[in-house]
Amino acid sequence: MANPNESPAVQSMRKEQAEQRKQTRKGELDKAIEDTFPASDPVSATHTSIPAGRSDVEAAERVKREPDPTKLEDEFQLVDQALRSTGEAARSSDIDREKMRALQKEAGRMAESASNLASGTARLAKAEARTFVHDLEDRIRRQPLTAVAIVAGIAFVFGATR
Repeated sequence: MANPNESPAVQSMRKEQAEQRKQTRKGELDKAIEDTFPASDPVSATHTSIPAGRSDVEAAERVKREPDPTKLEDEFQLVDQALRSTGEAARSSDIDREKMRALQKEAGRMAESASNLASGTARLAKAEARTFVHDLEDRIRRQPLTAVAIVAGIAFVFGATR
């Protein structure tokens, strides 16, 4: 009788296990680089515990709409520079700057009001949909045979058109 350790199945299994042990020795970074070899930028095998993005969609939208104060200061500096080159007084630019800030604040308030109105409308639509579903469920409970007949008719028409 032949030795069972020398059978082709056992040899194949041992070879496969040895290959798997070799692969686990390689680091995550090496494996990532090999998997994306033709790419120009190497892959980083780092993991972050900080979640990306905001979980509150409304707050994220509000942040997007608000003007960036650092960009506003840059714009004001450019306006001041342009006024100085034309000989305009800096005093008029201060007044214009305050008007601009007031307009931006008002625009921000209007955008937030529009956002609140949209979210209120969405909540109202959801409430109406829930009411419709509850009414439909009540009708089905009161007249189950009629509901079954309607569903069977719809299924027949749907099946006939396919």
